[in-house]
Amino acid sequence: MGDALINVNGSNVQALDIMLLMTVMTLLPSLVVMMTSFTRYVMVFSFLRTAMGTQQNPPNLVLVGMALMLTLFVMTPTLSAIKEEAFDPYTAGEISQEEFFDRAQAPLKEFMLDNTEIAAQQLYCDIAGVAAPQSQDEARDLPMRVVLPAYVTSELKAAFLIGFLLYIPFLLIDIIVSSTLMSMGMVMLPPSMISTPFKILLFIMLDGWSLLFSTLVRGIN
Repeated sequence: MGDALINVNGSNVQALDIMLLMTVMTLLPSLVVMMTSFTRYVMVFSFLRTAMGTQQNPPNLVLVGMALMLTLFVMTPTLSAIKEEAFDPYTAGEISQEEFFDRAQAPLKEFMLDNTEIAAQQLYCDIAGVAAPQSQDEARDLPMRVVLPAYVTSELKAAFLIGFLLYIPFLLIDIIVSSTLMSMGMVMLPPSMISTPFKILLFIMLDGWSLLFSTLVRGIN
C-alpha cells in the first residue's frame, strides 16, 4: 500500500514537471524575443517599409530574417557567456537545474540593464513596490519581473524614436511631390506613385541598408 502511494505521488510529481516544461517551452519563443534586441530591429524595419511606401516589400519573412541575423550578431557575447557560465557546467553535471537558471539569467539580465533607461527601471520598481537601485551593481539584484518590462519599454521607445527619424526624409519627398502635382493641376494622379521611386533612389544613393544596420548594431550597449 505504501509502495503504491509512493508510486502515485511520484507519478503526480512527474506529471507536474512535464506540464511545467511544456508551459516554459510554449512561452520560450516570446520570452527570447522580448529579452533580446529583436523587438527593436523588427519594428524599425517595419517603420522603414511603411515610410518608403513600398507596401509589402521587403516581405515580412525578409524583415524577420534580417532582424534575427542582427540579433544573433549582437547577442553572441551574451550567448557565449551563458554557454560558458551555465550550460557547460550543467551538462557536465557540476551544477543543479536551479543554479543553471540563476547563472543563465545573469548575463542576459546584464545585457538588458545596459540597454534599459533609468526612468523605466524606476517606473516598474514603483509599480512592483521594489526599492529603486542607486547604481548599476544594485540593479543586477532586481527581479526579472521588473527588469524585463523595463527593458521592453525602453526598446519600444528606442524603436519609435528611430522610426520617427526615418520618416522625416521620406515625408519631405511626399510633401514636395504632392505640392508639385497640385501646382501642375494633376490632382487625380496619386502622389505615392511618383514619390515611391524617388524614395527608393534616395535610399540607394545614401547606402541606406548599411547606414541603418550599423546604426542599429552600434546603438546596443
